[in-house]
Amino acid sequence: MTALPKKARLIFAGGGTGGHLFPAIAIANRVSELLAGKAETKIEFVGTKRGIEYRLRDSIGYPLRLVNIRGIARSLTLKNLAVPFLVIGSLMKSRSILKEMKPHVVVGTGGYVSWPILKMASMMGITTVLQEQNSFPGISTRRLAASAARVYLGFEEGKSFLPSGAATMTTGNPVRRTIADGNRIEALEHFGLDANRKTILVLGGSQGARSINEAIQKSLKDGSLTDNYQLLWQTGKGDYTDISSSLDEKEALCAFPFDSEMERVYAAADLVIARAGAITLAELEACNLPAILIPYPYAAGDHQRKNAQAYVSRGFGKTVDPNDLDSVDILAEAIALFEDGKVDKMRSAIAQETAGRKPAVDIIAEDIIKLIGIAQEKTVAD
Repeated sequence: MTALPKKARLIFAGGGTGGHLFPAIAIANRVSELLAGKAETKIEFVGTKRGIEYRLRDSIGYPLRLVNIRGIARSLTLKNLAVPFLVIGSLMKSRSILKEMKPHVVVGTGGYVSWPILKMASMMGITTVLQEQNSFPGISTRRLAASAARVYLGFEEGKSFLPSGAATMTTGNPVRRTIADGNRIEALEHFGLDANRKTILVLGGSQGARSINEAIQKSLKDGSLTDNYQLLWQTGKGDYTDISSSLDEKEALCAFPFDSEMERVYAAADLVIARAGAITLAELEACNLPAILIPYPYAAGDHQRKNAQAYVSRGFGKTVDPNDLDSVDILAEAIALFEDGKVDKMRSAIAQETAGRKPAVDIIAEDIIKLIGIAQEKTVAD
């Protein structure tokens, strides 16, 4: 890595969902770690009151500035009439933030909140970079890529959707460096599971995935969870009460609404049934976990289906079409992968591809630090 800058001021803009916020936190933390004791570092986040970043503002670890912006509703609504005024207001607010903080680099990780701050930064001649999680880039990335100093891609496939001159770098998606540090024995004990059984983990996100939950319930009623297997089931907060009250206490499973300590959750698992969110896939890869992926069918640009195809094409798992859930015994599908030896082959494929590979969060953080140095060299005085 090039010489470290003496000062580093960064703004991170990304939110609305955890898929945009958590990569920003991972990158910010790694930049802070690399510069600790070596540079005077100041990092702030920009978000909205509507996004997850506001709900988690006390745990982000960095000051959160707010702008008032929202996306355009797809259906006809009077709320859309206010969007042009919100855009103008958010650009002016962004200008104020940028003039006050004078960042060396502004980092956008997606969501509509990233557009005004990066657009204004670009107009003011401030270095901007983008981190795109999905194989089909979001609208903010597509619109801002041409003026960005770097676009870090989670999937190589995303490059084809960006302007030909965009300065892309395929890095994979950044996740916390500790995500794979969970202890399996401690995790199984925590969830009350048997170390002699294979564990199938069901993930539906913090809010759950209703169709997946219903498919699991149907499989359980059909007696598909056989003696050598057990279920660790993140139901989401919305479905937990109904599901937990309907479970047979004799079943080899643990159901829970949500667990913020995902290291522990992943450590207990042998195979995962999940949606195909980009950060979920990056975490599964980091934890060497094969998966049955059921893409969310209403994701923008059908990006979850594209994410899943990219994961499966590398031999890391298989997909089940969400439209087929009513006719598929999902637990039987999972158990068949164990019985056929395919889970071991998938684990081997992940391990071989990731062996010795530098984590995406390191690649991105080191490059951002290099760009900070370049930005400082261009200024007369800092």
